[in-house]
Amino acid sequence: MMGATAKPAPSAAHSVLAALLEARTGQQIASHRAWRLDTELTPLLRARGLETLDELVAQFLSGHDGQVADRIVEALLNGETSFFRDAGTFDLIDQAIGGEGRVRLWSAGCATGQEPLSLAMMFAERPGSSAASMPEIVATDVSESALARARAGRYTQFEVQRGLPVRRLMHWFEGNDAEWTVSADLLRHVSYRRMNLVVDPAPAGQFDMVLCRNVLLYLAAPYKRTVFAKIAAALRPGGFLVLGAGETVIGQTGLFHPSARYRGLYERTAAPVERSRAA
Repeated sequence: MMGATAKPAPSAAHSVLAALLEARTGQQIASHRAWRLDTELTPLLRARGLETLDELVAQFLSGHDGQVADRIVEALLNGETSFFRDAGTFDLIDQAIGGEGRVRLWSAGCATGQEPLSLAMMFAERPGSSAASMPEIVATDVSESALARARAGRYTQFEVQRGLPVRRLMHWFEGNDAEWTVSADLLRHVSYRRMNLVVDPAPAGQFDMVLCRNVLLYLAAPYKRTVFAKIAAALRPGGFLVLGAGETVIGQTGLFHPSARYRGLYERTAAPVERSRAA
């Protein structure tokens, strides 16, 4: 029909950009979701005075600007998060992690820090909580810009309204209707580190719980297996894995099984064996 605007098919530029994201992070953008490239990269085009993705790809492929690839990947990463996201999951975590001894928690794919700060608040609000009883919280993400915001502990009014009741907001934050800053006392319990889950080694030591929520959704199957193996090696015996509400280990890995004690959590298999898969 003349005059109708059809959704364009993925272009060569789309393919190059999707391949760059997968090579850097293991994340995939399916061809039917190629529109995300146009949407997420529009601000970067404007910032660079460009009009099309083809021009952006030309800059990347020229190799003259060492930062353009980083900027593209940063723009395409999905940093969706909020404080106490899926509140029932935090109730489950609170039950599973007992009060005896200091525990270690790893928030993998922490984005701008709402998840690890939610953990810190939850433990700090426990009856009888003290500095000695607070967990060691290690938070990692592939995005350096997201980590910079997390380390600063500054959030917009919209961000604090997502998951934080007024009582918690007033107790743990200072600010106004424009920006809120988390207390230094809470922030010091979280250690932020840049990490690519696919290629970088896990943080040193073993953890009582690893939260890797809504990260594996975007990874191709071989990368998922790599990440599951990395997390399994980082968990102590009896430790727990927390996935997103729409994620599961079933059919994905033999390294974990659903917890019989805490429905919704996963435990490391005692003698994990991964089936060999034909290429």
